Amino acid sequence: MTDTGPTGKHAAAAGARPGPKTQEDREDREDREEGGRDAARTALLEAFGGFWGMVETTVPGLVFVVSYTVDRDLKVSAVAALAVSLVLALVRLARRQTLKHAFGGVFGVAFGAFFAMMSGNAKDFYLPGMLYTLGLAAAYVVSAIARYPLIGLMLGPVLRENLSWRTRNPGRFRAYTKATWAWGIILLVKSAILFPLYLWGDVTELGWVKVALGVPPFLLAVYLTWIFLAKAPPPIDVIAEMEAEERAEEERAAAAAAEPPR
Repeated sequence: MTDTGPTGKHAAAAGARPGPKTQEDREDREDREEGGRDAARTALLEAFGGFWGMVETTVPGLVFVVSYTVDRDLKVSAVAALAVSLVLALVRLARRQTLKHAFGGVFGVAFGAFFAMMSGNAKDFYLPGMLYTLGLAAAYVVSAIARYPLIGLMLGPVLRENLSWRTRNPGRFRAYTKATWAWGIILLVKSAILFPLYLWGDVTELGWVKVALGVPPFLLAVYLTWIFLAKAPPPIDVIAEMEAEERAEEERAAAAAAEPPR
């Protein structure tokens, strides 16, 4: 006969409640997942330049198209865009921020300005950036097909997981693959809009559309990447694992040295 008395009820309730260790494990897992989401968000902003990265990739092109729309002077417009790019790099330097994105922006603007002045075609100011975008889109797609998604290769070291997501964390592997496909498709769509304007459109049309397509696709790609990673398992901190193994090895060596000789 089944025990329905108070003792049986209490035993069943005690069995249904998670023990302290289970509750602690759940809280620890939630903390790790939340930390992983925060780390992914920070890593994304750092990897792609953050707010200043968007400014540096948008403002010089905006200055060029505004200047060229006003006076149709290719040289003045190109020099103005380059000057703005240099000012933004100096602002980063004054703020003690990383200059890799700023130097990339200065180099891109300088190359576009040189190319446009050499050809005499104002639309060529945008061509190097458009070719870079198309090449980057192809790199994202190829890396996803090859099962080495570029987003994972970029963010893995930043998140201290290196390549552990490929062999030990299939959930993150799928998330990185989805994110890489998202970047590739978004950049391919952007290229599909800009290249017809370069071939058959007016320089001002190309310039304004390129400015308009600067920030929104970037924000969409970053948002999708964050969503994919937020739903994935937390990263495996292989750096912490290596450090723990080194400490364990040192402790074993110290224990062996402390043993009396036989």
